[in-house]
Amino acid sequence: MNFLKLSVVSLSLFALSATLGLAAEQDNPQLPNVIVVMADDLGIGDVSATNPECKIKTPNLEQMAAEGLTFLDAHTPSSVCTPTRYGLLTGRYNWRSRLARGVLSGTSEHLIPADRPTLGHLMKGAGYHTAMFGKWHLGWDWHKENGKIDFTKPVTNGPDINGFDQYYGHCGSLDMPPYVWVDTGRVTAVPEREEGVTSKEDRYGWYRKGPIGPDFVIEEVLPHLFDKSIAYVNERAKPEHADQPFFLYLPLPAPHTPIVPVPPFKGASGLNPYGDFVMQVDHHMGQLFAALKDNKLDENTLVFFTSDNGCSPQANFPLLLEKGHDPSAVYRGHKADIYEGGHRVPFIVRWPGHIEKGRKTNALACLTDIYSTLETITNQPRKPTGGEDGYSLVSVFEGEETSGRDTLISHSISGHFAVRQGDWKLCLSHGSGGWSDPREPSAIKQGLPAMQLFNLSSDPGEQENLVESHPEKVKQLLELLETQVEQGRCTPGEKVENDRKITFQVR
Repeated sequence: MNFLKLSVVSLSLFALSATLGLAAEQDNPQLPNVIVVMADDLGIGDVSATNPECKIKTPNLEQMAAEGLTFLDAHTPSSVCTPTRYGLLTGRYNWRSRLARGVLSGTSEHLIPADRPTLGHLMKGAGYHTAMFGKWHLGWDWHKENGKIDFTKPVTNGPDINGFDQYYGHCGSLDMPPYVWVDTGRVTAVPEREEGVTSKEDRYGWYRKGPIGPDFVIEEVLPHLFDKSIAYVNERAKPEHADQPFFLYLPLPAPHTPIVPVPPFKGASGLNPYGDFVMQVDHHMGQLFAALKDNKLDENTLVFFTSDNGCSPQANFPLLLEKGHDPSAVYRGHKADIYEGGHRVPFIVRWPGHIEKGRKTNALACLTDIYSTLETITNQPRKPTGGEDGYSLVSVFEGEETSGRDTLISHSISGHFAVRQGDWKLCLSHGSGGWSDPREPSAIKQGLPAMQLFNLSSDPGEQENLVESHPEKVKQLLELLETQVEQGRCTPGEKVENDRKITFQVR
């Protein structure tokens, strides 16, 4: 038998054994249940596990960190909501999609096509029951007549086309109308009035005026979503579901605006309503963990906790800083920015018996890595699409200090790029690329350089621009960015097409 034939036979046997292994895994009740919780606008400085100087008490997340693994160098693919959600669910950088900048609204059409692999599809392929409860913010298709939504008609192209057996949530951010619950394609209560609060009326609790359902109460949205999620856990714990693990995606609407903590959390932080709301998020996480323990699911459930981007200026940074709390910790910027404060976020993973307790890691990670991680854990083969920009974190779970990822591409609200390799980070922007000073128009007027090069090891606060003193590093990082853009992936594999032509200007 010649080498070519031997290789073909070997590959065939490998494929067969992988298929048999997958089938065995799908029948194995020891596959873990998986819960991915993503807070909204929670900064890396808002959790003590990632910020020793944190002034907000989060005992349940501290306990999670004490029983799990905390990533200190974890990033969202974007510094704003919608694109990060796209990246998390697809394992693909958001800017490869048709959304070049900004976020969707509460009435936007669906962003992720049905044939794009997602975490929902991935977990269903491994035999999981899949559910989403929370803030979707990836668009779905309302039935519209003359531009007006008919709430009596079914919603189409929601999370169900992206691999979720069931879903319950709202379409946009909690400050974006319409304010209605959609339960797997059906509006639960048709709006009969409009409601809204201006920022002048409430500095923290404002939300845009629009249609609201009679069963949709702004202050109760966060606890209601946890109640629904806990009810789901209780249901899946029943004996009739014992042979099927579950995957729960829980994207929270908090502590994003409207910032509406309820008693006993109102005033509890001693900081401001934002600090109170973070404490409420932590409390509900404790309830979720209690439900897992009560149902004897705790030992076989893998839980991820993270945020979709850095803290928003709506949290009132000046007041919080005055009281000794910095939502971005030692990092520059905040939500929307290309600076670290825009996309470096808390990321805690807990999996009893599989992850060493209380460990912290400096391994570079991106939320796109969750896709590839779950692909590995469920023993599914790598495919040409799905997880193009994800590295499996399983090796890090097992004690290694790297997943193999040594590069990262970040993206700001206005579509500005940053590319990182090791400690070196190149921002293709004159300023923040987002909302903090200097904003781009102001930075250009000031004549600031078109690029910013930082060494995060010696300068985590991104204060010293090294572009002029390290031209060779600038050239190297630009070439790296161009290659990863053109290849359609940052991981090894065949080239795949982006959904649009990607441009990044250096002016």
